[in-house]
Amino acid sequence: MNIKDIPKINHSNSNNFFLLAGPCAIEGEDMAMHIAEKIMEITHKLEIPFIFKGSFKKANRSRIDSFTGIGDEKALEILQKVSEKFQIPTVTDIHKEEDADLAAKYVDVLQIPAFLVRQTDLVVAAAKTNKVINLKKGQFMSPESMQHAAQKVKDSGNDNVMITDRGTMFGYQDLVVDFRGIPTMKKFGSTVLDVTHSLQQPNQSSGVTGGRPEMIETIARAGIVNNVDGLFIETHFNPREAKSDSANMLDLSLLEGLLTRLVKIRKTINSF
Repeated sequence: MNIKDIPKINHSNSNNFFLLAGPCAIEGEDMAMHIAEKIMEITHKLEIPFIFKGSFKKANRSRIDSFTGIGDEKALEILQKVSEKFQIPTVTDIHKEEDADLAAKYVDVLQIPAFLVRQTDLVVAAAKTNKVINLKKGQFMSPESMQHAAQKVKDSGNDNVMITDRGTMFGYQDLVVDFRGIPTMKKFGSTVLDVTHSLQQPNQSSGVTGGRPEMIETIARAGIVNNVDGLFIETHFNPREAKSDSANMLDLSLLEGLLTRLVKIRKTINSF
């Protein structure tokens, strides 16, 4: 898949990486618009193709009392408003087969969560919407095995598939990014590095997922050096108060500096 195939994306600088960024979950219209507008300003200045990310529903929570959303259609309508106001594509994750047709009415890219990427019926339902499909690599899967998930999308008549690495779980409470997987998965589709989820620390004794946001730039730099096609970064203007994934999101005030440095690295890599 070519990034230019995604509706409404600005691809004026085709040699740059593209960016999927936004809050973990849609908490309300004002917060979504605030974050989208700020990221739009930054990416426009740096000529980074941008896809706004926000989960309309959080189904994979550590605890039963965790925040799951503000209502499915309400959140999806906010994603649609973001897309229409800023003329940018949007991406959200789905968890059930019936979510595919519902979400496809509002967003440009459907994302399959890492825990669900082997669920054939879900992947096929998403593929049949003819939207761009972003497959998160399972924490339990090798890069090579993602060819089968990508092939399910293609066998369903949809060649628009991306693969996102979000780290591999080698122990019980941490994730590690194996950068050898990037060139492997590039054989199967455009490859994205999920910087913030790769720094999650799941299964904490509190029942709330931890994280290491101080390592965001380290992981992002390594991804750019290894020629990843795109980056996935969750960001919030007040991560500590975010209702989901607060421990590993990037503070929105730090995004421009980070992306500016990453663009310089990509230009250096492209010069060789």
